[in-house]
Amino acid sequence: MGKSSNHSRILLLQRLVREISTDSDLAGVDSEILDAISRLDDTFRTTKSQLPSKDPSIAGEVPISRHPDHSPKSVNGSFGLELPPIMDHKLELAVFTHPALSNNKNTTYDRLEILGDAYIELIATKLVWERFPDLPAGRISQIREMLVKNETLSGFAESFGLDRRVAVPPNYNTPSKRWTKTKGDVFEAYVAAIILSDPVSGYEVAEHWLAGLWVPILKNLGHQKGELRSKEALAKKIMGKRVKLEYIEERPSIQQKGGTQNFFVALYLTGWGWDKRFLGSGQGLSKAAAGDEAAKKTLLNTPLILEIISAKESWESNS
Repeated sequence: MGKSSNHSRILLLQRLVREISTDSDLAGVDSEILDAISRLDDTFRTTKSQLPSKDPSIAGEVPISRHPDHSPKSVNGSFGLELPPIMDHKLELAVFTHPALSNNKNTTYDRLEILGDAYIELIATKLVWERFPDLPAGRISQIREMLVKNETLSGFAESFGLDRRVAVPPNYNTPSKRWTKTKGDVFEAYVAAIILSDPVSGYEVAEHWLAGLWVPILKNLGHQKGELRSKEALAKKIMGKRVKLEYIEERPSIQQKGGTQNFFVALYLTGWGWDKRFLGSGQGLSKAAAGDEAAKKTLLNTPLILEIISAKESWESNS
């Protein structure tokens, strides 16, 4: 075994011992084991100068920035779900190591996040497919994107404290698009590690966990028929020659917790004697959904619909 490999193993062991020794949830662990871990941690601390200071194959040659609370714990996120464990310590260390901290891609989340991304896409597609059996492919893709985009996964990572455990270069974990993507990457890597570390039931565990995180988002979408129909129904009632319905975004979308966006669309009618008459407004997790809600509200406004139909009939009879 080469010198570099030995150094790598020592540094990995040092990190693992440090994380275990700072874990506040070690109830039930044999006291002799805890004493041994504590002594080993003390030894690493007191002999720091004798440890290999540089090894390009693992994390260690670049200064590391962590949130003060980085110990692995049994975490219940704000979604009421427990964080599934990673059954392999080496994979767990890799999940929480930024690629900039090591030249060895197997000791960082660099490769894991690619695999996790593929698993997440597959599980999300299957969930939407089964929950909305009549949806066309385009709408399935739209909903899946809400579930798997960086903002959504980043929110999940924060909920379970994964962002507080990842080792990154100094000043890296400041609010930015880069940090949002990093948190999303860590979440993807975590999913991959759940599955890889438990070949028997890891996939099922990850699928169940992700479904629990995504179902609240899907519920917020409301009833999803094959297509959004209110726009079509409204057009049949009030449209005619040189008549126009305009769906206009009335204010910027709002980013919500968990990564979803809320869009706001207003509906205007030009024709039958009116110029851009306001009919109603709606909101939804896409512009299409918000526009369809605006059309639905207009259809439910019976006095308004009767007024427009009356004007339509009057114009058509006089033309």
